[in-house]
Amino acid sequence: MEYSFTKMEGCGNDYIYFNCFEQPIEHPEAVSIPLSDRHFGIGGDGIVLICPSDVADAKMRMFNADGSEGKMCGNAIRCVGKYLYDRGIVPKQTLTVETLSGIKTLALHLKDGKVDTVTVQMGKAELSPQKIPVFMEGDRIIGKPLAIGSEEYKITCVSMGNPHCVVFCDDPEGIDLPGIGPLFETHPLFPERINTEFVKVTGSQSLSMRVWERGSGETWACGTGACAAAVASVLNGYCPKGADIDVKLRGGTLTIRYTDEEVTMTGPARVVFEGVVTL
Repeated sequence: MEYSFTKMEGCGNDYIYFNCFEQPIEHPEAVSIPLSDRHFGIGGDGIVLICPSDVADAKMRMFNADGSEGKMCGNAIRCVGKYLYDRGIVPKQTLTVETLSGIKTLALHLKDGKVDTVTVQMGKAELSPQKIPVFMEGDRIIGKPLAIGSEEYKITCVSMGNPHCVVFCDDPEGIDLPGIGPLFETHPLFPERINTEFVKVTGSQSLSMRVWERGSGETWACGTGACAAAVASVLNGYCPKGADIDVKLRGGTLTIRYTDEEVTMTGPARVVFEGVVTL
């Protein structure tokens, strides 16, 4: 069968989007693997299904490039908001999207009548090791040592719907991410695997980072990862709580605000191209 798709990106985090209001996708975990391939497929960090919901304006399902399903994706949900508004499916500037990590509220910011940037209420940062999850003792994992390979790293763990391990360093660009990323991802301390951010503090309200995502490898951006990095920067005393923190990623910049009540994320959403694929 032929399926229409839209390739979209948020800060370079690119996914293949399917409108499941019109065409349901069977076995998306199998579809994601060949379509994400950048040589033999469409190319992307995974696929996103935009579906009807009984509890929100729409439902988002995201599948990584290896076929595993993610509970939440900050960059993808912004693109879902743009898709819903620009196509008139949900013609309002504040809307809700159901995800596996709960219902998220989106505020859409327009330019020339189209969605340009989106602010997402990401919910409260989860710091309890049992709920992240990570097999370490204590109420919080903040700057605790962890041996990976022949090196020891100080890690801060946060869940933003997805589990994250944040490492502060002087030179993220110098990290052998393809080598070290899988060692973090599959470490036995992380029973559901882990996303790892290597972060440099560049100012009192600015960070730069690279990210290794479970199931996808290095990506140019990770919305929940940027949120986790900002939360970790506050917990470690690098940035102030309640302030806008700019997180620079390989594909662009996200603005994160962390309070005791919630984390918000603001960033761009863009259509790359549209097409039809035979499945």
